[in-house]
Amino acid sequence: MSPNNITMKVKVTRNYQITVPSKIRKKMEIELGDILDVTLDEENEKIIIKKIGKRRKTLKLGRKLTPEEIERLIESGIKDNIK
Repeated sequence: MSPNNITMKVKVTRNYQITVPSKIRKKMEIELGDILDVTLDEENEKIIIKKIGKRRKTLKLGRKLTPEEIERLIESGIKDNIK
């Protein structure tokens, strides 16, 4: 293992979620809303998590949106953030 590696244990919650430890979040500059890529390396039995993007854009329109507008914006946001 490289001397630059940080290894920490985390627990899987009831909803199959994990928390990225603060030491790693700070080192990787992971912030609320950032996009992470999760890859399963079956051959080596590893889960690899990579930061791939910053937070999604937010909109302040000053008016209420219809459900259709919300869906359209979500689809547009997904296309913009996941490549």
